[in-house]
Amino acid sequence: MPVLAGALAAVAVLSVFGAFRPRHVPVALAPADRDRLPSAPGRRASRRRARHVEGEVPQLLDLLAAGSTAGLSAELSLRRAAEALRGPLGEDLRGVAHLADLGARWRDELDAYATATGSIDLRRTMAVIRRTESLGASLADATRELAATVRQARRAATLERARTAPVKMLFPLVFLILPAFLLLTVVPVLLTTVRSIH
Repeated sequence: MPVLAGALAAVAVLSVFGAFRPRHVPVALAPADRDRLPSAPGRRASRRRARHVEGEVPQLLDLLAAGSTAGLSAELSLRRAAEALRGPLGEDLRGVAHLADLGARWRDELDAYATATGSIDLRRTMAVIRRTESLGASLADATRELAATVRQARRAATLERARTAPVKMLFPLVFLILPAFLLLTVVPVLLTTVRSIH
């Protein structure tokens, strides 16, 4: 009997583990393929950093305007702005300045960085710097105007997201909250009524 009980226990354990065995085993990737695939936390961190960079662009424009008003050139204004910014945009711009110190063309490095970030506002900022340098226009006026445009566009986008929020809340309200409310209120009343009839 003990032997039979042990065998039955072993069969039960094996059946439990078999029930939780994955139905689909993914094909193993080669090491090079795994290196090329970004992880989900890495993608989330990249998107979060890109949002932080995008959020610092108006402050960058204000600092460029202040530096230009003080009589600094576009490059010096950008260097002072990079020193003042404390987020990822400031770090990246300080890296660009370091490359310029090593002999690289700072305009080319800025253009490459703005393209790599994918930020439309940052590319517009670099376009303003190039245009004001080539035409001899006021960098302060151009950056202030662009900063006002960027902030206005972001306010409009925020208002648009606020308008769509009730529509997005409709799905959880109808399919999650309303059924739970009905279970807690209507079902007990129905059960009480059925029991009183019987």
